[in-house]
Amino acid sequence: QVQLVESGGGLVQAGDSLRLSCTASGRTFSSYAMGWFRQAPGKEREFVARISRAGGTTQYADSVKGRFTISRDNAKNTVYLQMSSLKPEDTAVYYCAATGNYSNYDRRNSYNYWGQGTQVTVSS
Repeated sequence: QVQLVESGGGLVQAGDSLRLSCTASGRTFSSYAMGWFRQAPGKEREFVARISRAGGTTQYADSVKGRFTISRDNAKNTVYLQMSSLKPEDTAVYYCAATGNYSNYDRRNSYNYWGQGTQVTVSS
């Protein structure tokens, strides 16, 4: 198993940038594909981005393509979500997740481990 802790959330204005970090305490971080999900008040948790074990392949939700970038540094046991051109509709709690499989990357139940989440609030 792997323990995940997110950080970097905060209150920003529309158009600003923010970078989220997720650090794993386990020894086998490189064996997991990593994903970011988010959940706004009153809505279901939705897929944001995913990165493969070695970082060579990424996928994004249509709503964030061109604005968000997922990356990872396996030497630091950390995955990042760089967010730019933030919009009020990006306001949500952002969650880091880990999975040992490559299929159905955009589905919540495909991920085995989850962090506690970090709040991102974007003001207009």
